[in-house]
Amino acid sequence: MILNFDDKVPIYYQIKNYLYHKIITGTLAPGAKLPSVRQLAIDVTANVNTVQRALAEMITEKIIISQRGKGNFVTEDIDSIKHLKKALVTKQLSLSYKQLHALNLTDDEILAELKDYMKNRSGEHE
Repeated sequence: MILNFDDKVPIYYQIKNYLYHKIITGTLAPGAKLPSVRQLAIDVTANVNTVQRALAEMITEKIIISQRGKGNFVTEDIDSIKHLKKALVTKQLSLSYKQLHALNLTDDEILAELKDYMKNRSGEHE
């Protein structure tokens, strides 16, 4: 999978988010082995050092477990994955909330707009 990188966001961070998404959605299941660093770099069309930085941070966060000589694996700690999902959802909601408040919408107006959006989006997934 080739990622379309956003020039405004560090590439290693975008790689982390790509992997987070795969973990949260179950595409990379708990305990699953990740591709090698080199293979992942080829898959996302990024420099090996950039991929290594993303993985190193995820290892520090304990979302990925490194086993010497075997590779990197998704944590089997379901609570860590749930916490990751909650943190990412909260971050997205916080960003949207701040942007909508900047448009002078009240909390009630934001809720009404969100409900209206959800009702009228016709099953589209963005």
